[in-house]
Amino acid sequence: MTSDSLPQLIQGGMGIGVSNWRLAKAVSSLGHLGVISGTAMDVVLARRLQQGDPGGHMLRALGHFPKQDLVAPLIARYYPPDGIPAKEGYRATPLSRLEMPKETETLLMAANFVEVFLARENHPGIVGINLMEKIQLPTLAVLYGAMLAGVDYVLIGAGIPNHIPAVLDALAAGEPATLKIDVVGAAEGSTYTISFDPREFWQGNPPVLKRPHFIPIVSSATLALSLSKKAQGKITGFIVEGSSAGGHNAPPRGQMQLNTRGEPIYGPRDLPDMERFRQLGYPFWLAGSYWGPGMLDSALAVGATGIQVGTPFAFCEESGVALGLKQQVLKKVRDGTIEVLTDPLASPTGFPFKIVGLEGSASSPEVEQKRSRVCDIGLLRQAYAKPDGTVGYRCASEDAGDYVRKGGKPESTAGRKCICNGLLSTIGLGQTTRSGVIEPPLVTAGDSLAELKAFLRPDSLSYSAADVVHILTSAVSCRTEGA
Repeated sequence: MTSDSLPQLIQGGMGIGVSNWRLAKAVSSLGHLGVISGTAMDVVLARRLQQGDPGGHMLRALGHFPKQDLVAPLIARYYPPDGIPAKEGYRATPLSRLEMPKETETLLMAANFVEVFLARENHPGIVGINLMEKIQLPTLAVLYGAMLAGVDYVLIGAGIPNHIPAVLDALAAGEPATLKIDVVGAAEGSTYTISFDPREFWQGNPPVLKRPHFIPIVSSATLALSLSKKAQGKITGFIVEGSSAGGHNAPPRGQMQLNTRGEPIYGPRDLPDMERFRQLGYPFWLAGSYWGPGMLDSALAVGATGIQVGTPFAFCEESGVALGLKQQVLKKVRDGTIEVLTDPLASPTGFPFKIVGLEGSASSPEVEQKRSRVCDIGLLRQAYAKPDGTVGYRCASEDAGDYVRKGGKPESTAGRKCICNGLLSTIGLGQTTRSGVIEPPLVTAGDSLAELKAFLRPDSLSYSAADVVHILTSAVSCRTEGA
């Protein structure tokens, strides 16, 4: 596959570090679009370095960063050659803000450069990066770092990313980029933005970079139509994600109603209209339980360019999920006892979030009740306008008293979980708290998780990314080969 052709199979960009460079590289090397998650990569890089950089991959990739004078201080700050002691907490990384120091932007750039570089290393395949529109503050530095490493595709969901095409155009040209930021309670007519100027990091003119393809992730043809009309630049196509996909889901249309398990009820209005998507004239990929034998062929039959697949890749050998958790999930899948709950309250974003029920994880009320509520990663914080016009930050998953003192409603804190810390623990990078306890993991997957049983042999609790690709593509009819 060349970078100019569109992939039929897109691997999902899941969680924090679940879609890591190893997984993206494995899928890309097989001729499909491998995708890394660009969420919290600054934290991931810093913690991998503090673990002593097993395998030396982080330092090797950092050695290829085009501005070595910028990465040397990062290595000095976060890399103890022997790693931190087992029970010692990780050194904190700075939280993103509207006005970010150059050092914070550098860490964001370097971290995403590293992940894309490693995913693209030593093969000609294509690699993408996945971001959430709701996580706005680090976006510009994240994109620039990924583009420095030659990322081929940018995928963004959980919002309306109208401004991203123009951002990609500007960054590719080495020009300043600006992104509008959502601020709750902002005075009428006021606008808040973040800016990123590549020229500040170079002596002389920045290099001209490849402008990656841009594919928004949408849940409806209405949103896709709006983006096609209002986006400030070129869109390659759309990923159409249904409510059965893992992670964050779009809320149901209309008034929220819950089933007997407390999950949002999705109805006919929430099903994507294939005819409307075909009429848009853009390539589109179907996502959300579109995996298994024949599913790619079925997607092609309704006019889709292909499919995006997450859950099977999330628990394959190459994914970033910690081995013990991976085996715990797959054992429950094999035994037929696995459960996935779409929790309408867990995420501070207000979006429903799918959680896998696992003993000892944050899915357990007992575990969650023992946890001290802190917001020390801050990805899902909400920017809000203070009475004096300055901007503050609050998270419905932080300490309830702190949240209320910042103007939040107390009822908004009920049932919230710390998605940031939970996802980091899921990939083996959980913080050790002051009380000496490691943050509990929080595992997410799609509704069809139980169907992973088809990937498992009776004597094994593992399978590879290549196994997933083979199953997904083996039943594609000969007509896709031009017959």
